[in-house]
Amino acid sequence: MTKIAIIVGSTRPGRRGRTVAEWVAGVAAQEHPTVDFELLDLVDVGLPLLDEEQPALFGQYGNEHTARWARTIGRFDGFVFVTPEYNHSVPAALKNALDFVYAEWNNKAAGFVSYGLHGGTRAVEHLRLILAELKVATVRTQVALSLFHDFTIPAPAEPGTFTPGPHQDKTLITLLDEVVIWSSALRPVREGALA
Repeated sequence: MTKIAIIVGSTRPGRRGRTVAEWVAGVAAQEHPTVDFELLDLVDVGLPLLDEEQPALFGQYGNEHTARWARTIGRFDGFVFVTPEYNHSVPAALKNALDFVYAEWNNKAAGFVSYGLHGGTRAVEHLRLILAELKVATVRTQVALSLFHDFTIPAPAEPGTFTPGPHQDKTLITLLDEVVIWSSALRPVREGALA
């Protein structure tokens, strides 16, 4: 069975990402009942700031939290990253989680559900570059959620209510289809790399 992680990329209190990730998980379960989707919240993972002595490329993980994270990421065939845009880029917690391991990301597929004032598009631009270095194939379709149109926010400091436009469901379904197809298509590449 294909396994896809839905990764919540923000750890900030009051974040909107968990609600968005739950929406992704709900649509995914309905559209792809034969695929195992699992929500991975970086708050629950609890990684410290990168503290490995060796670069992740060498695969010599010295800390138990890194080995645990490597086992977690290694279980999946693909990923859907749910990310806000912070200062035109990726949240620090997400970049940190990506940097901890290397081979466990390789030869897998990923899609992006982003949100922000400009739909989180600049965070995704950076993620595409980072993931290319980690040998992750990213799909073209992206869900870009606008804080103005896809959330009802009574005050800037409040998370508000997630109210995605009807077109977002269609875009998400296309994104999920692409991630599932590419995750499956890359299986022989992953298996060849392990041989």
